[in-house]
Amino acid sequence: MKKPLLGVAVRQVLAAALITSCSLSALADSGPREAKHIILLIGDGMNIEHEIAASRYLFGNDFDLSFHTLPYQGNQSTWDVSTYKYWSDGIYDPQAIRPTLGYDPAQGGAAPYPLSPEGPGAEGYLKAKATDSASAATAWASGYKTDDGNLSWLPGDPDTGGNRTGDGSLKTIAEHLRELKDYAIGVVSTVPFTHATPAAFVSHNKSRNNYGDIGHEIIATLKPEVVIGGGHPGYDGSPTNNYIAAEDYDNLKNGVYGAEYVFVERFPGVDGGLSLLTGAQQAVAEGKKLFGLFGKEGDGNFESLKPNDLPATPTVTQATRENPTYTEATLAALKVLSQDPDGFFLMAEQGDIDWANHANDFQRMVGTIKDLHDGVQAVIDFVNQPNDAIDWRNTLLIVTSDHSNNYMRNRTVLGAGDLPEQTPNCTGSQCYPGGEVTFGTTSHTNELTRIYAMGAGSRRFESAELEWYPRVRILDNTQVFQVMMAAAGVPQVSPLRIRK
Repeated sequence: MKKPLLGVAVRQVLAAALITSCSLSALADSGPREAKHIILLIGDGMNIEHEIAASRYLFGNDFDLSFHTLPYQGNQSTWDVSTYKYWSDGIYDPQAIRPTLGYDPAQGGAAPYPLSPEGPGAEGYLKAKATDSASAATAWASGYKTDDGNLSWLPGDPDTGGNRTGDGSLKTIAEHLRELKDYAIGVVSTVPFTHATPAAFVSHNKSRNNYGDIGHEIIATLKPEVVIGGGHPGYDGSPTNNYIAAEDYDNLKNGVYGAEYVFVERFPGVDGGLSLLTGAQQAVAEGKKLFGLFGKEGDGNFESLKPNDLPATPTVTQATRENPTYTEATLAALKVLSQDPDGFFLMAEQGDIDWANHANDFQRMVGTIKDLHDGVQAVIDFVNQPNDAIDWRNTLLIVTSDHSNNYMRNRTVLGAGDLPEQTPNCTGSQCYPGGEVTFGTTSHTNELTRIYAMGAGSRRFESAELEWYPRVRILDNTQVFQVMMAAAGVPQVSPLRIRK
């Protein structure tokens, strides 16, 4: 079922045509109305080669995933302060940033491969140093660059400063929008809710590994209207992981927070998606918040969807129904958040893509992106529902990735339903004896990631593209925060200055 590899030049022409048509269609974007509903959907650790691989498996084409239909499509730099210091002799001045020290298009490319040709030293350059999820999510959440491992905290881990309580912490978009616009806020993840990406939006910490403190701040202090994620401690009620403190779990389970939350958790033999959506209905009926705690013991993640090697018959199965899908978790969140007439902010992460890519597990990677694809389509359908107050004139949808991972390259064009031969329990390109796919690392890379958007305020991305990189159309990840805040009608002055 293998087809000859398309010539790079042909693929670039097709990609350029796609981008051009998307840029033109973005002109038909909604008018200047404010975004009362901001939905940020994350494919953690996903790059465009992963997207292409999943699209080929599902549809036999390169760009047929649900988010490939969104009118704005651009490229995003993801570097953090640690990466910047790696290339700048340890110096970082937020008032005199040279963006090319974080990501240099002359070395890494003006767009991610295969949208732009790779230079002879691109692989080594892009693998040398890259952001982690905590600092990348902090950039989106706060508009600040920070160090590896920091959650909405200034670089250098100070105990003073910042823009929140003077202790070095940074106010997040969730906090801004709650305070300034009275928005409801929610976070969803298929990995533990105290992991870096969701935590950066609703907690503050010098280390992403302080799961107990992070969870307590989320549950007892910030109290989002919706929290759904992994990290379930175990069915016997005694924690077997440290993603949530035993006292906080007991307080959720035994109703100490019952006046505020409808609490839904994983149980053996119980359909997690159905119970979560039923819990969302209950939360709406009772005027409560929603907390969903799922995942499996050990790593705390939801089980990933599994694609099967059935050429011409793409088939993806679920290991268990005890966890909800990404779609079900996101829809449950939207059901609760959309009840707020003032508006809402939702961040929903498909976090297992990153774990699949760390393991160089092509099959699992395709399954996790299928999960994201389904979730994005469900959100599009949700906004498109008639006869309600939510439409594209007042809703901003963004789909993106916090960083790339594993330097994967598709070497053979596989058809729909076709997976490469893959040796089990093995990491690295040698696990693919047919050579259909190669991997360069098991770590994050500094490659550009893609960003897709539609709805109120999405045209702001186009005008922001040349601010950091004047010669190429690249967004910096901190600009996503600026665009979201401006779209909501409360623009913020960036704390960062570009050295001219």
